[in-house]
Amino acid sequence: MRVLPLALVLLIGCWTPLQAVAATAKPAGKSASKSAPAAPVPAPAKAFYAAMPDAERLAIQSDLIWTGDYNGVVGAEFADRAVAAVQAFQKRNGGKETGILNPDERGKLAQAARSRQEQAGWRVVDDAATGARVGIPQKLAPQSTQGKGGSHWQSVHGEVQVETFRVAAPGTTLAGVFEQQKKEPVGRRVEYNVLRPDFFVMSGLQGLKKFYVRGQVRDNEVRGLTILYDQALEGTWDRIAVAMSSAFAAFPAQTAAAGPAPRRKVEYGTGLVVSAAGDIVTDADLLAGCEFVVVPGFGYAERIAEDKGLALLRVNGAGNLAPVALAGGAPGGDVTLVGIADPQAQSGGNAVTTLRGRVVANGSSATVDPVPGAGFAGAAALDRDGNVTGIVGLHPAAAPAAASAQVVPAQAIARFLDAQKIAPVAGRVGIDSAKAAAVRVICVRK
Repeated sequence: MRVLPLALVLLIGCWTPLQAVAATAKPAGKSASKSAPAAPVPAPAKAFYAAMPDAERLAIQSDLIWTGDYNGVVGAEFADRAVAAVQAFQKRNGGKETGILNPDERGKLAQAARSRQEQAGWRVVDDAATGARVGIPQKLAPQSTQGKGGSHWQSVHGEVQVETFRVAAPGTTLAGVFEQQKKEPVGRRVEYNVLRPDFFVMSGLQGLKKFYVRGQVRDNEVRGLTILYDQALEGTWDRIAVAMSSAFAAFPAQTAAAGPAPRRKVEYGTGLVVSAAGDIVTDADLLAGCEFVVVPGFGYAERIAEDKGLALLRVNGAGNLAPVALAGGAPGGDVTLVGIADPQAQSGGNAVTTLRGRVVANGSSATVDPVPGAGFAGAAALDRDGNVTGIVGLHPAAAPAAASAQVVPAQAIARFLDAQKIAPVAGRVGIDSAKAAAVRVICVRK
């Protein structure tokens, strides 16, 4: 939720117009001052984000919501308010207000968002009562019950309540449910509302609590989400309500048919030098459909072998290579990713950069959270001791929330190299060693 994530981390399901507009509907009584431009929005910033892969662009916006810098649209366009939110984040962290995140700032943003998600116990769950997919801050609303019409979560003393609802019957209309929600329960005072052909949102006061409702229609069925919280909690919950709105997928089954994301004509990744003879290991998915592969500074690379997510490249006549030592430990826990971010993420540069993340083991696989940005396919994953425990495999998807990142462990890399008669290098480890072994890999497709 990389991510998202936020990364969403952390947007779930197919992004719909409802999700975009609902994300713009600020909770009642709260201004959007944090998104106001601190300086004129630089034109290069919008072009920078427009050229970015969709998954990363959406993940950045989601992370900015969690840090409290953005309460606007999370969508395909990185609008002026989103750029202004980046500037606000940069200013608060003592950086230049360029509106363009450098790799270090992107890592800090992801870490700050992830920290707040962990504090809230953020989880995305499938609601059996309605069929919707919902983001729930389980530490803040740990008590849950399920009824016939929807599910209910609340805090221990009831200061926060979250409910899903489903209205499905012949003749059900979105306008009818919209009017009902405006009037019920009695005493609800609507201060903001918008009704469109396929969705509605509204917010205001319900007794002493603030409320936020969103609903979406498909055929003769309306699914929705209601969030209630004490006004005294608005400093935290205004932000969380926007995050929940962004994560809400009324009809998540629609995302199943989305299929794989279209691949870029020119795609950048990272490779790790594993022998002084010019052998390089990278993510096999990065090379899918490549007409040819280039390693800058060394020329064209020959594809030698692929197996179980790994690809072996070879550059001929290369010298002064610094192969990396593989630790052989199983990936898990906090890691540092060492890779070369996409040129668009570093103003055309090719510097070796690092990101913080966490690897979660799940049976025979291990995933990286948050999903790193473009360029980190094939990056090294280092444990706290600086040992290279694996490389990153990025798997883009048409729905950004479905994008994922896995770590192929060092033991699997060693077996892969052994099958190609290449002996893994033994020697010093650490971030500097991994940086020295990292090279940019460029895939060019037809």
